[in-house]
Amino acid sequence: MALRPRKIDIPDEVLPAITLNRKGKLPIWQSLVLRAVLVFLLIGIALIGHLSDREGLRDNTDGEVSFVDVVYFTAVTVSTVGYGDIVPVTDKARLFDTFVVTPIRLFIWLIFLGTAYSFVVKSTWERIRTHMIRKGLKGHIIVYGYGASGEAAVNELLRQNMLPERIVVVDYNGDRIAAALERGVTTIDCDATHNSTQAAANIDTAQAVIVSTGRDDTTALVVLSARAMNPHVSISATVRAVENESLIRQAGADHIINPVSFGGHLLARAAEGRHVVDYISDLASADGKVVMRDRVVTSAEVGKPLSAITTGLGVRICRGDHQIGYWEPEAQALRAGDVIVEIAQTRPLSPLP
Repeated sequence: MALRPRKIDIPDEVLPAITLNRKGKLPIWQSLVLRAVLVFLLIGIALIGHLSDREGLRDNTDGEVSFVDVVYFTAVTVSTVGYGDIVPVTDKARLFDTFVVTPIRLFIWLIFLGTAYSFVVKSTWERIRTHMIRKGLKGHIIVYGYGASGEAAVNELLRQNMLPERIVVVDYNGDRIAAALERGVTTIDCDATHNSTQAAANIDTAQAVIVSTGRDDTTALVVLSARAMNPHVSISATVRAVENESLIRQAGADHIINPVSFGGHLLARAAEGRHVVDYISDLASADGKVVMRDRVVTSAEVGKPLSAITTGLGVRICRGDHQIGYWEPEAQALRAGDVIVEIAQTRPLSPLP
Protein backbone atom coordinates (compact mmCIF):
# COMPACT_ATOMS: atom_id res chain seq x y z
CA MET A 1 0.00 0.00 0.00
CA ALA A 2 2.89 2.31 -0.83
CA LEU A 3 3.73 2.27 2.85
CA ARG A 4 0.42 3.91 3.70
CA PRO A 5 -0.18 4.67 7.37
CA ARG A 6 -1.86 1.76 9.03
CA LYS A 7 -3.88 1.29 12.17
CA ILE A 8 -4.89 -1.93 13.81
CA ASP A 9 -8.35 -2.66 15.13
CA ILE A 10 -8.89 -5.85 17.08
CA PRO A 11 -12.32 -7.56 16.89
CA ASP A 12 -14.31 -7.33 20.10
CA GLU A 13 -14.57 -11.09 20.39
CA VAL A 14 -10.77 -11.36 20.37
CA LEU A 15 -9.79 -8.44 22.60
CA PRO A 16 -13.01 -7.04 24.08
CA ALA A 17 -11.25 -4.49 26.32
CA ILE A 18 -9.30 -2.67 23.65
CA THR A 19 -10.06 -0.27 20.83
CA LEU A 20 -7.22 0.35 18.44
CA ASN A 21 -8.75 2.90 16.10
CA ARG A 22 -8.27 6.55 16.81
CA LYS A 23 -11.38 7.86 18.56
CA GLY A 24 -13.62 10.33 16.79
CA LYS A 25 -14.49 13.71 18.18
CA LEU A 26 -18.02 12.50 19.13
CA PRO A 27 -19.16 9.28 20.82
CA ILE A 28 -21.15 6.93 18.59
CA TRP A 29 -24.50 7.69 20.21
CA GLN A 30 -23.99 11.44 19.86
CA SER A 31 -23.07 11.01 16.21
CA LEU A 32 -26.25 8.99 15.61
CA VAL A 33 -28.40 11.57 17.41
CA LEU A 34 -26.80 14.39 15.40
CA ARG A 35 -27.52 12.62 12.12
CA ALA A 36 -31.11 11.86 13.16
CA VAL A 37 -31.68 15.51 14.12
CA LEU A 38 -30.28 16.62 10.75
CA VAL A 39 -32.61 14.23 8.89
CA PHE A 40 -35.68 15.46 10.80
CA LEU A 41 -34.61 19.06 10.24
CA LEU A 42 -34.41 18.52 6.48
CA ILE A 43 -37.78 16.75 6.46
CA GLY A 44 -39.20 19.63 8.50
CA ILE A 45 -38.04 22.15 5.92
CA ALA A 46 -39.79 20.18 3.16
CA LEU A 47 -42.93 19.77 5.27
CA ILE A 48 -43.17 23.49 6.06
CA GLY A 49 -42.68 24.34 2.39
CA HIS A 50 -45.45 21.98 1.32
CA LEU A 51 -47.83 23.21 4.05
CA SER A 52 -47.29 26.84 3.08
CA ASP A 53 -48.14 26.04 -0.53
CA ARG A 54 -50.82 23.39 -0.05
CA GLU A 55 -52.91 24.81 -2.87
CA GLY A 56 -50.08 23.99 -5.27
CA LEU A 57 -50.68 20.27 -4.71
CA ARG A 58 -53.41 18.08 -6.13
CA ASP A 59 -54.72 14.84 -4.69
CA ASN A 60 -55.73 12.56 -7.56
CA THR A 61 -57.73 10.36 -5.18
CA ASP A 62 -60.29 12.67 -3.59
CA GLY A 63 -59.24 16.10 -4.87
CA GLU A 64 -58.65 17.47 -1.34
CA VAL A 65 -55.16 17.93 0.16
CA SER A 66 -55.37 17.56 3.95
CA PHE A 67 -52.65 17.97 6.57
CA VAL A 68 -52.17 14.19 6.60
CA ASP A 69 -51.84 14.25 2.81
CA VAL A 70 -49.09 16.89 3.08
CA VAL A 71 -47.19 14.83 5.68
CA TYR A 72 -47.58 11.73 3.49
CA PHE A 73 -46.50 13.59 0.35
CA THR A 74 -43.46 15.05 2.13
CA ALA A 75 -42.38 11.65 3.46
CA VAL A 76 -42.78 10.05 0.04
CA THR A 77 -40.98 12.75 -1.92
CA VAL A 78 -37.97 13.02 0.41
CA SER A 79 -37.47 9.23 0.29
CA THR A 80 -38.53 8.43 -3.29
CA VAL A 81 -39.68 10.32 -6.38
CA GLY A 82 -43.33 9.87 -5.38
CA TYR A 83 -46.18 7.60 -6.43
CA GLY A 84 -48.25 10.03 -8.46
CA ASP A 85 -51.30 10.04 -6.20
CA ILE A 86 -50.41 13.55 -5.00
CA VAL A 87 -48.55 15.81 -7.39
CA PRO A 88 -47.46 19.46 -7.58
CA VAL A 89 -49.49 21.34 -10.16
CA THR A 90 -48.35 24.97 -9.90
CA ASP A 91 -45.01 26.35 -11.06
CA LYS A 92 -44.18 27.43 -7.52
CA ALA A 93 -44.79 23.93 -6.11
CA ARG A 94 -42.81 22.28 -8.89
CA LEU A 95 -39.86 24.66 -8.45
CA PHE A 96 -39.91 24.01 -4.69
CA ASP A 97 -39.78 20.26 -5.29
CA THR A 98 -37.02 20.69 -7.87
CA PHE A 99 -34.66 23.01 -6.04
CA VAL A 100 -35.43 22.25 -2.39
CA VAL A 101 -36.98 18.80 -1.97
CA THR A 102 -34.71 17.02 -4.47
CA PRO A 103 -31.46 18.24 -2.78
CA ILE A 104 -32.99 17.32 0.61
CA ARG A 105 -33.73 13.83 -0.73
CA LEU A 106 -30.12 13.46 -1.89
CA PHE A 107 -28.72 14.73 1.42
CA ILE A 108 -30.90 12.31 3.40
CA TRP A 109 -29.79 9.37 1.29
CA LEU A 110 -26.17 10.42 1.71
CA ILE A 111 -26.68 10.56 5.48
CA PHE A 112 -28.26 7.08 5.48
CA LEU A 113 -25.52 5.64 3.27
CA GLY A 114 -22.79 7.35 5.31
CA THR A 115 -24.25 5.99 8.53
CA ALA A 116 -24.44 2.48 7.10
CA TYR A 117 -20.84 2.75 5.90
CA SER A 118 -19.55 4.16 9.19
CA PHE A 119 -21.21 1.66 11.50
CA VAL A 120 -21.52 -1.45 9.36
CA VAL A 121 -19.35 -1.60 6.25
CA LYS A 122 -16.37 0.31 7.66
CA SER A 123 -16.45 -1.61 10.94
CA THR A 124 -16.52 -4.96 9.13
CA TRP A 125 -13.73 -3.93 6.76
CA GLU A 126 -11.57 -2.63 9.62
CA ARG A 127 -11.91 -5.95 11.41
CA ILE A 128 -10.90 -7.86 8.29
CA ARG A 129 -8.00 -5.48 7.66
CA THR A 130 -6.92 -5.70 11.29
CA HIS A 131 -6.80 -9.48 11.09
CA MET A 132 -4.70 -9.29 7.93
CA ILE A 133 -2.27 -6.78 9.48
CA ARG A 134 -1.88 -8.74 12.72
CA LYS A 135 -1.36 -11.95 10.77
CA GLY A 136 1.60 -10.34 9.00
CA LEU A 137 3.20 -8.95 12.17
CA LYS A 138 6.22 -11.20 12.68
CA GLY A 139 9.79 -10.24 13.49
CA HIS A 140 8.68 -6.64 14.05
CA ILE A 141 9.82 -4.02 16.55
CA ILE A 142 7.36 -2.56 19.05
CA VAL A 143 7.94 0.97 20.31
CA TYR A 144 5.99 1.78 23.48
CA GLY A 145 5.77 5.55 23.82
CA TYR A 146 6.16 8.04 20.98
CA GLY A 147 7.63 10.96 22.86
CA ALA A 148 10.94 12.57 21.96
CA SER A 149 12.98 9.39 22.56
CA GLY A 150 10.45 7.08 20.94
CA GLU A 151 10.18 9.26 17.86
CA ALA A 152 13.98 9.45 17.58
CA ALA A 153 14.18 5.65 17.85
CA VAL A 154 11.61 5.19 15.07
CA ASN A 155 13.42 7.68 12.84
CA GLU A 156 16.70 5.85 13.44
CA LEU A 157 15.09 2.50 12.56
CA LEU A 158 13.74 3.99 9.34
CA ARG A 159 17.17 5.42 8.51
CA GLN A 160 18.53 1.90 8.92
CA ASN A 161 16.24 0.84 6.07
CA MET A 162 13.74 -0.97 8.26
CA LEU A 163 10.35 -1.21 6.54
CA PRO A 164 7.71 0.96 8.24
CA GLU A 165 5.27 -1.96 8.41
CA ARG A 166 7.77 -3.77 10.66
CA ILE A 167 7.47 -1.02 13.29
CA VAL A 168 4.50 -0.85 15.66
CA VAL A 169 4.09 2.28 17.78
CA VAL A 170 1.91 2.10 20.90
CA ASP A 171 0.78 5.28 22.63
CA TYR A 172 -2.42 6.55 24.25
CA ASN A 173 -1.93 10.15 23.07
CA GLY A 174 -3.93 10.89 19.93
CA ASP A 175 -1.56 13.60 18.70
CA ARG A 176 1.44 11.30 19.02
CA ILE A 177 -0.41 8.53 17.22
CA ALA A 178 -1.22 10.96 14.40
CA ALA A 179 2.45 11.95 14.20
CA ALA A 180 3.51 8.30 14.10
CA LEU A 181 1.02 7.58 11.32
CA GLU A 182 2.74 10.24 9.23
CA ARG A 183 5.89 8.12 9.38
CA GLY A 184 4.01 5.22 7.75
CA VAL A 185 4.28 2.85 10.70
CA THR A 186 1.55 0.73 12.27
CA THR A 187 0.04 2.32 15.36
CA ILE A 188 -2.05 1.26 18.33
CA ASP A 189 -3.89 3.95 20.28
CA CYS A 190 -4.10 2.37 23.72
CA ASP A 191 -2.52 2.05 27.17
CA ALA A 192 0.71 0.07 26.83
CA THR A 193 0.52 -1.31 30.39
CA HIS A 194 -2.42 -3.61 29.53
CA ASN A 195 -1.77 -7.19 28.49
CA SER A 196 -4.45 -6.82 25.81
CA THR A 197 -2.35 -4.08 24.22
CA GLN A 198 0.69 -6.36 24.19
CA ALA A 199 -1.41 -9.07 22.54
CA ALA A 200 -2.71 -6.59 19.95
CA ALA A 201 0.88 -5.71 19.04
CA ASN A 202 1.71 -9.41 18.60
CA ILE A 203 4.34 -9.34 21.34
CA ASP A 204 4.74 -13.11 21.03
CA THR A 205 6.20 -12.79 17.50
CA ALA A 206 8.12 -9.52 17.97
CA GLN A 207 11.85 -9.27 17.32
CA ALA A 208 12.48 -6.51 19.84
CA VAL A 209 10.70 -4.12 22.16
CA ILE A 210 11.64 -0.48 22.84
CA VAL A 211 10.06 1.12 25.91
CA SER A 212 10.21 4.90 26.16
CA THR A 213 7.13 6.03 28.07
CA GLY A 214 8.74 8.99 29.87
CA ARG A 215 7.84 7.64 33.34
CA ASP A 216 9.89 5.04 35.17
CA ASP A 217 6.87 3.48 36.91
CA THR A 218 5.02 3.09 33.61
CA THR A 219 8.15 1.76 31.94
CA ALA A 220 8.52 -0.89 34.66
CA LEU A 221 4.91 -2.04 34.17
CA VAL A 222 5.27 -2.21 30.38
CA VAL A 223 8.55 -4.14 30.63
CA LEU A 224 7.07 -6.53 33.19
CA SER A 225 4.03 -7.19 31.00
CA ALA A 226 6.11 -7.62 27.83
CA ARG A 227 8.52 -10.01 29.52
CA ALA A 228 5.67 -12.08 30.94
CA MET A 229 4.09 -12.47 27.50
CA ASN A 230 7.35 -13.14 25.65
CA PRO A 231 10.23 -14.45 27.80
CA HIS A 232 12.69 -14.37 24.89
CA VAL A 233 12.13 -11.01 23.19
CA SER A 234 14.87 -8.39 23.45
CA ILE A 235 13.65 -5.46 25.56
CA SER A 236 15.35 -2.05 25.68
CA ALA A 237 14.05 0.65 28.01
CA THR A 238 14.87 4.21 28.93
CA VAL A 239 15.02 5.26 32.58
CA ARG A 240 15.18 8.70 34.12
CA ALA A 241 16.32 7.99 37.69
CA VAL A 242 19.47 5.96 38.31
CA GLU A 243 17.91 4.28 41.35
CA ASN A 244 15.21 2.78 39.13
CA GLU A 245 17.61 1.03 36.77
CA SER A 246 17.83 -2.12 38.89
CA LEU A 247 14.04 -2.22 39.26
CA ILE A 248 13.47 -2.07 35.52
CA ARG A 249 16.19 -4.65 34.94
CA GLN A 250 14.48 -6.96 37.42
CA ALA A 251 11.23 -6.39 35.54
CA GLY A 252 12.89 -7.98 32.51
CA ALA A 253 14.69 -5.31 30.49
CA ASP A 254 17.82 -6.52 28.68
CA HIS A 255 19.16 -3.07 27.93
CA ILE A 256 18.65 0.05 30.00
CA ILE A 257 19.51 3.50 28.70
CA ASN A 258 19.60 6.52 30.97
CA PRO A 259 19.69 9.59 28.72
CA VAL A 260 20.73 11.81 31.62
CA SER A 261 23.71 9.76 32.79
CA PHE A 262 24.70 8.87 29.22
CA GLY A 263 24.63 12.55 28.32
CA GLY A 264 26.77 13.26 31.39
CA HIS A 265 29.33 10.70 30.24
CA LEU A 266 29.54 12.34 26.82
CA LEU A 267 29.86 15.80 28.32
CA ALA A 268 32.69 14.62 30.57
CA ARG A 269 34.47 12.98 27.65
CA ALA A 270 33.98 16.10 25.55
CA ALA A 271 35.88 18.07 28.17
CA GLU A 272 38.91 15.90 27.40
CA GLY A 273 38.64 16.30 23.64
CA ARG A 274 35.92 16.46 21.02
CA HIS A 275 37.13 13.63 18.77
CA VAL A 276 36.10 10.82 21.14
CA VAL A 277 32.57 12.17 21.45
CA ASP A 278 32.35 12.69 17.69
CA TYR A 279 33.31 9.06 17.14
CA ILE A 280 30.78 7.80 19.70
CA SER A 281 28.08 9.85 17.97
CA ASP A 282 29.25 8.44 14.66
CA LEU A 283 28.85 4.90 16.00
CA ALA A 284 25.39 5.55 17.41
CA SER A 285 23.89 7.23 14.35
CA ALA A 286 22.75 5.60 11.14
CA ASP A 287 24.15 8.64 9.33
CA GLY A 288 27.69 7.95 10.56
CA LYS A 289 30.52 6.48 8.56
CA VAL A 290 30.81 3.48 10.89
CA VAL A 291 28.33 1.44 12.90
CA MET A 292 28.68 -0.84 15.91
CA ARG A 293 26.79 -4.10 15.63
CA ASP A 294 26.76 -7.63 16.97
CA ARG A 295 26.44 -10.91 15.10
CA VAL A 296 26.89 -14.62 15.65
CA VAL A 297 30.27 -16.05 14.65
CA THR A 298 30.23 -18.01 11.38
CA SER A 299 31.47 -21.57 11.01
CA ALA A 300 34.40 -20.33 8.89
CA GLU A 301 35.54 -18.07 11.76
CA VAL A 302 35.51 -20.72 14.48
CA GLY A 303 39.03 -21.27 15.83
CA LYS A 304 40.36 -18.00 14.42
CA PRO A 305 41.30 -14.99 16.56
CA LEU A 306 38.92 -12.05 16.87
CA SER A 307 41.43 -9.87 15.00
CA ALA A 308 41.12 -12.12 11.93
CA ILE A 309 37.49 -11.32 11.08
CA THR A 310 37.04 -9.51 7.78
CA THR A 311 33.58 -7.98 8.21
CA GLY A 312 34.75 -5.26 10.56
CA LEU A 313 36.91 -4.43 13.56
CA GLY A 314 36.16 -6.89 16.38
CA VAL A 315 36.15 -5.28 19.82
CA ARG A 316 34.38 -7.81 22.05
CA ILE A 317 33.20 -11.40 22.27
CA CYS A 318 30.02 -12.32 24.15
CA ARG A 319 30.41 -15.94 25.24
CA GLY A 320 27.33 -16.79 27.25
CA ASP A 321 27.30 -14.32 30.14
CA HIS A 322 31.03 -13.67 29.82
CA GLN A 323 32.30 -10.55 28.03
CA ILE A 324 35.74 -10.94 26.43
CA GLY A 325 37.77 -7.94 25.26
CA TYR A 326 39.86 -8.06 22.11
CA TRP A 327 43.06 -7.94 24.21
CA GLU A 328 42.25 -10.95 26.37
CA PRO A 329 43.75 -14.40 25.66
CA GLU A 330 40.29 -15.92 25.10
CA ALA A 331 39.89 -13.64 22.06
CA GLN A 332 42.55 -15.62 20.22
CA ALA A 333 40.13 -18.44 19.39
CA LEU A 334 36.52 -17.91 18.44
CA ARG A 335 34.01 -20.61 19.38
CA ALA A 336 30.73 -21.72 17.89
CA GLY A 337 27.89 -19.73 19.45
CA ASP A 338 30.04 -16.68 20.22
CA VAL A 339 28.53 -13.28 19.52
CA ILE A 340 30.97 -10.79 18.05
CA VAL A 341 30.66 -7.06 18.70
CA GLU A 342 32.32 -5.29 15.79
CA ILE A 343 32.73 -1.86 14.24
CA ALA A 344 31.93 -1.92 10.53
CA GLN A 345 31.45 0.49 7.69
CA THR A 346 27.92 1.86 7.47
CA ARG A 347 25.91 0.62 4.54
CA PRO A 348 24.45 3.29 2.22
CA LEU A 349 21.14 4.45 3.62
CA SER A 350 17.98 5.65 1.98
CA PRO A 351 16.92 9.26 2.60
CA LEU A 352 14.69 9.73 5.60
CA PRO A 353 11.09 9.73 4.34
